[in-house]
Amino acid sequence: MKRIIEILLYTLKPGSGAEFHRIMKEISVPLHNKMGIDIVAYGNSLHDPDAYFLIRSFESLEQLNSTLDSFYKSEAWRNGPRTDIIERISTSLKSVVSLHPEAIDELKRSGL
Repeated sequence: MKRIIEILLYTLKPGSGAEFHRIMKEISVPLHNKMGIDIVAYGNSLHDPDAYFLIRSFESLEQLNSTLDSFYKSEAWRNGPRTDIIERISTSLKSVVSLHPEAIDELKRSGL
């Protein structure tokens, strides 16, 4: 059975890529994990340190919507990394696709 992945691509404000990654690594990703959100991969793009990606995995589109709704309404997010993350993003793009679990596991193992 396929899973749903959400791919987020961010163009960050100039010079903010290193700090954005630190916030993601030290605060946001642990918060995602604590709230049961499966992070497949994240990091700075190879072509530009101020371009960033985040890939998350869900059982279904319904789970994606309900989980992210809860996450973004939570006190932990709103009083945590929200402002520091949002103020560094110039633009963001989102795509949602389905993949076999084996492909998702391979993305995780690849160490993107």
